[in-house]
Amino acid sequence: MSVSITLATTGRILRQLRHDRRTVALLLIVPSLLLSLLYFMYDNAGPTFDRIALVMLGVFPFVIMFLVTSIAMLRERTTGTLERLLTTPLGKLDLLFGYGFAFGLAAAVQGGITVAAAYWLLGLDTAGGIGLVVVIAVVNAVLGVALGLFCSAFARTEFQAVQFLPVVVIPQLLLCGLFVPRGQMSGWLQAVSDAMPLSYAVEALAEVGAHPDATATMWRDLAVVAGAAIIALVLAAATLRRRTP
Repeated sequence: MSVSITLATTGRILRQLRHDRRTVALLLIVPSLLLSLLYFMYDNAGPTFDRIALVMLGVFPFVIMFLVTSIAMLRERTTGTLERLLTTPLGKLDLLFGYGFAFGLAAAVQGGITVAAAYWLLGLDTAGGIGLVVVIAVVNAVLGVALGLFCSAFARTEFQAVQFLPVVVIPQLLLCGLFVPRGQMSGWLQAVSDAMPLSYAVEALAEVGAHPDATATMWRDLAVVAGAAIIALVLAAATLRRRTP
């Protein structure tokens, strides 16, 4: 992998993203609007909003980045851009990590805006600091990017890419501990939940919500999420093949 090529790829993707105003609005504005809707749903509900909103700060970037990235990579495949790129000195990891860095930067901006809105406009209250929440949200967004890149290899149309959302994302959302604590699930469901990276992201956010300082559990969970993102990027690299010799 070449650092210069990876950075050039990152710049190309960021330029494409900048000219797509609808995607920019989806990334930067929609999460805050959804969080505001959640605020009014739990108006006068006390700590319930704090608990659920904190988790959503990690879930929203994951879901949105998965959707945007899977469609973006599919377009590169179907338009022939990927085929042309693979004839250049660009390596597979250059392309995939370029996507990861580009959407990671977008996720950092998204996380900063959403977290600022949650704390300063909607009154979110947590024991831990804002910075830790942003870090976890960004890492979770990169996980969404990596899984989106991997799943895009198995879709032929944008509609098929969207169909991976209920297959890959929703089961993780249901089993991450948001609706039912993982410890109260039946044995086989808990085992499935333990194998899903979103469960660790939610646990890390819960640690931030309950403790004023970063805990060992939080760092462990964050490392698991980051490791899952790297594994997904490596698996995605295996799906990048030229169709012509």
